[in-house]
Formats: sequence, structure tokens, C-alpha cells
Amino acid sequence: MKVEQISIFLENKPGALENVTRLLKEANINIRTLSLADTSDFGILRLIVNDVNKTIKVLSDNGLRVSKTTVVAVEVPDRPGGLHSILEVLAKNNINVEYLYAFVEKSGENAVIIFRFDSPDSAVDVLLKNGFTVMPGEKLYSF
Repeated sequence: MKVEQISIFLENKPGALENVTRLLKEANINIRTLSLADTSDFGILRLIVNDVNKTIKVLSDNGLRVSKTTVVAVEVPDRPGGLHSILEVLAKNNINVEYLYAFVEKSGENAVIIFRFDSPDSAVDVLLKNGFTVMPGEKLYSF
């Protein structure tokens, strides 16, 4: 029920992001979702892709610093309060959210929220027990 995410440390300069997307395009790797956070010196690009191992190899072979982390994807109705309903349950169960990002599915009926938790196994258990849909990586990779 967990998802593998790639994190890439990029120098904060023109063309750095383009380089990553070009390498992935040339390797026929599809980006399913992404998040980019920056500081004055570097950025962290977080990606969920259709082929994690190939992505790591392609980017590492081209001199980029790449790591793999475990995240959790939760599907929620795309309506006001959807995110809050998840956060409320997590807070009541003392589960910490390190960061998150989201996207809306093609149908527009549901949003998928990608969470990084300090305790992913506990978070998955709490979410499932409270009726939330935790998406397996295989489903997310194939969107």
C-alpha cells in the first residue's frame, strides 16, 4: 500500500529542471506526478514515475543525486474538506505529516494526495481503519 518516490537534488539554476525532464523523455519514462521545492542554492524535485528503477539508473548515470523514499497515496473525493477529513483522523491518532502534495485524477471526481509520514505503516493502518482509500503503487504508476 506504499508508493516509491524519487527525490532529485538540483542546483537552483536555469536548465537544471529541463535536463531532468529531457533525460526522462529520452528514456521513455512517464512522470505521474511531481513536486518541486526550492531554497536559494538547490531544489528538491520529487517524482512518482512509471518505472522507478530505470529512473534511478538514468538520472544517477547522468551525475544527478537521486534517492528513493516511501510515500503513501490516499484517494479522496475532490470537494471542500476532503483533505481536512484525512488530516483530522491523522491528528487524532498522533500521526505526523512531513510533507504532502496532490493532484486531481482525470475524472475530476477524486484527488490523490501524496503523503510523507514519519511512520508510514502506522499511517496506512489508521487510514484504512477509518475507511480511506490507500492506493497501491502499481495503480498510481499506471495512471
